[in-house]
Amino acid sequence: MTSDLFDVSGKTVLVTGGTSGIGAMIAHGLHDRGARVLITGRNDDALAEARAAGLTALQANLSTAEGARALAEQVASATDTLDVLVNNAGATWGAPLEEFPDTAWDRVLKLNVQTPFVLTQTLLPLLTGSATADNPSRVIMIGSVDGIRVPRTASYSYSSSKAAVHQLTRHLARDLGPRHVTVNAIAPGPFESKMMAPILAELGDEVAAASPLGRIGRADDMIGTVVYLASRAGCYLTGTVIPVDGGIATTL
Repeated sequence: MTSDLFDVSGKTVLVTGGTSGIGAMIAHGLHDRGARVLITGRNDDALAEARAAGLTALQANLSTAEGARALAEQVASATDTLDVLVNNAGATWGAPLEEFPDTAWDRVLKLNVQTPFVLTQTLLPLLTGSATADNPSRVIMIGSVDGIRVPRTASYSYSSSKAAVHQLTRHLARDLGPRHVTVNAIAPGPFESKMMAPILAELGDEVAAASPLGRIGRADDMIGTVVYLASRAGCYLTGTVIPVDGGIATTL
C-alpha cells in the first residue's frame, strides 16, 4: 500500500480554469503523474497549447449557471466517470470602498461560489458512478487565504466569495460523504498567476516577506497538496480547508 499511497495514475480529473496560474499547475502536475486531465478555458491559443501537452481542453464560459451546466454536458460526453473535480476557475475585483460597483458582486460571486456548486451538483452522477467507501471521488475547491484573513487590498467581493467557498466546502462534505465523495478546499496564499501578476510586479518582495517562510508559492507546493487530496493518502479527509500560504494566515 505504501507504494501507491500518493498514486493518481489512471484517475480522470476535471480542472476548471486550467490554462494558466494555479489551475495549470494542478492540471500539468496531475497529468505528469499519470492522470487523465480535462481542463476548461476561454482562450483558444491556451486551449490549443494544453491539447498539444496531452490534456483534454474544453471551451467553457463558467460565469453563469447555464455555462456550468453546458460544461457538465461536455464532460459527460467526454468520459463515463469522474474521479476528481477541481473547482479552480475564479475572478477578483478591486476598487475603493466608495466606488465598489454592484457588478463586482454579481460577477465574482457567480463565478467563485455559484459555479462550483452547480458543477458539483450536475457532475454528481459521474462522481458517484464508481466511488466507494474505500475509494471515494474527490471534489477540491480552490479558496484563498483571503477567505481566512482580511486582505490589505480592497477586494471586498473576492474575499467574501472565498470565505463562502470554504463554508460551501464544509456543507457539501457533510452531505456528500454518505455518497462516497470527499470535499476539501485549498486556501492558497500568493502564487504566480494572472490574478496575482499586477501585485507581484509592483510589490513582489513585500509579498514574499509577509510570509513566515519568506517566499511566494511554487508549482510543487500546490501540486503536492492536490496529489495528497486526490490520492489514497487523502481519502479519509473531508470538510477541511488547507492553507497553502507559507504561514501567511498566522500573521492576522
